[in-house]
Amino acid sequence: MTAADIVPGIANGASGGQPLIEVRGLKKHFPILKGLFSRPAGTVYAVDGVSFHINHGETLGLVGESGCGKSTVGRTLLKLMEPTAGQIILRGEDITDHNQGRMLPYRRQMQMIYQDPYASLNPRMSAGEIVGEPMVIHRVAAGDERRDRVAALFKRVGLRPELMGSYPHEFSGGQRQRIGIARALALSPELVVGDEPVSALDVSIQAQIINLLMDLQDEFKLSYLFVAHDLAVVEHLSHRVAVMYLGRIVELTDKTSLFDMPLHPYTEALLSAVPIPKYSARSRKRVILKGDVPSPINPPKGCHFHERCLYAYARCREETPVLREVMPAHLAACHLHDDGVKLPLGRPAAA
Repeated sequence: MTAADIVPGIANGASGGQPLIEVRGLKKHFPILKGLFSRPAGTVYAVDGVSFHINHGETLGLVGESGCGKSTVGRTLLKLMEPTAGQIILRGEDITDHNQGRMLPYRRQMQMIYQDPYASLNPRMSAGEIVGEPMVIHRVAAGDERRDRVAALFKRVGLRPELMGSYPHEFSGGQRQRIGIARALALSPELVVGDEPVSALDVSIQAQIINLLMDLQDEFKLSYLFVAHDLAVVEHLSHRVAVMYLGRIVELTDKTSLFDMPLHPYTEALLSAVPIPKYSARSRKRVILKGDVPSPINPPKGCHFHERCLYAYARCREETPVLREVMPAHLAACHLHDDGVKLPLGRPAAA
């Protein structure tokens, strides 16, 4: 059975040179309401002006510390949350202001794999019903045809079709995540957002799921936005990587350039924390960041990272750096590159 037999249309490929999806200046702010009358008392700047694109068949890794806004980007991209500002352009069409009814056809093109493989599954539905539910909602298939498609999806993600009648509590964590992946594939999507889909799994199971995702991408021509904090996983799976800090993207490039020559101090610090095998050709000096991540309710003026940066100088404290192309296809938001400052890792700039 071919990919097209499992989910017809999913393996047709993409045409044209435009990206599959593009995000321009995306913002998601959450108001803080207090008191009996829910008066505004502040704002959480969860995502604060993010721009990127994802090409057909490409994986964009989105990394950063917990609380930097990675998952919010993924959910807002799929319009599970309404953006505060910015644009979401799918296949050249701006879908930012589409209401629930107008978004229904686009839901089939964009699906999500959730972090918690148990909480994301309805405990009152069997595994087969969970995978087949999107087909029911979108009226894609019914009766024996739907059962056949669900069985084919079970086989493709490594589950026996005989388990279609079992319930989520009867599966292991890795099996539950395979159910979530099968559900995401049910509607022939082009884009799949993985919200840390392997972080809750054992290391050995992580490897199996990652390899499965890569195989599915090759077979079904999928595009991924892969949200994670494990840089080793991101390096293995992604084509390009975007690094987020406190609601903003601070660096964006292909994975080889990012891991071999990071251009932002925050990226250098992240990479220095990744264990390196004893006989690896790579070597890095450990960078210890001072202080804690600032609150997204009251982010620092200027560069959000300047309070913890070894290289920060006066301009960083006052002016927000723009994400720009520092080297070919390598974007960074850092005043050091604007001013032509060249500093080795670990040597602070003069104040």
